[in-house]
Amino acid sequence: MGLKSFLSQCKRTLKLAVKPGKSELWLSIKICFLGISAIGLIGFIVKLLSTVLQQAPLT
Repeated sequence: MGLKSFLSQCKRTLKLAVKPGKSELWLSIKICFLGISAIGLIGFIVKLLSTVLQQAPLT
C-alpha cells in the first residue's frame, strides 16, 4: 500500500466521520469513567491483599 493510497483512504474516512451528539458524548464519558474506576478498584484490592498477606505471620 503506497502513501498516496493511504492518504486517499484517510481522506475518505474523515469525510464520513461525524461529530458525536451531546448524549453520545456523555455516554462515552460515562463508559470511560466506569472503566477507569473498575481498573482502580482492582488495583486497590490487589494492593490491599498484598499488604495484608505481607503482614501475616508465617507459622
